[in-house]
Amino acid sequence: METSTVKKDIVCSGALFYARNTKRFLFLQRTKTKTIGQWGLVGGMAEHNETPWKALQREISEEVGKTPVIKKVIPLEMFTSNDSKFFFHTYLAIVDNEFIPVLNNEHSGYAWTNVNCWPKPLHVGLRNTLQNKAIKEKLQTVLDLIV
Repeated sequence: METSTVKKDIVCSGALFYARNTKRFLFLQRTKTKTIGQWGLVGGMAEHNETPWKALQREISEEVGKTPVIKKVIPLEMFTSNDSKFFFHTYLAIVDNEFIPVLNNEHSGYAWTNVNCWPKPLHVGLRNTLQNKAIKEKLQTVLDLIV
């Protein structure tokens, strides 16, 4: 008897933290071999049928420890791969003040940066998101509204 393994969809979520007091964004530097040294968001893969938002909440506590209260969460993008097997939900997480993240072993550093002064090299998927005209316009609209 032949058994086939059906690969499940991969659902991931990431948070682009924005601190209102400094008007800067948080990025984490990765330590994983495939993306070592690249800068990305707080986030990761959903586990055990978690919703994208529940997975992100878990990943936030795992990757940066105790964070200040997130005042507002705004969905920025839901990327779907060409084969419809990979989904990445990007959220803007607004906090009042910058914080010092307590990093786990997935990251070697962090940086708070100004808009369009992103650290390099950015993870390729994040770079594509941040260079997308519609996403840039949406992000700017949100920033204009929360001043």
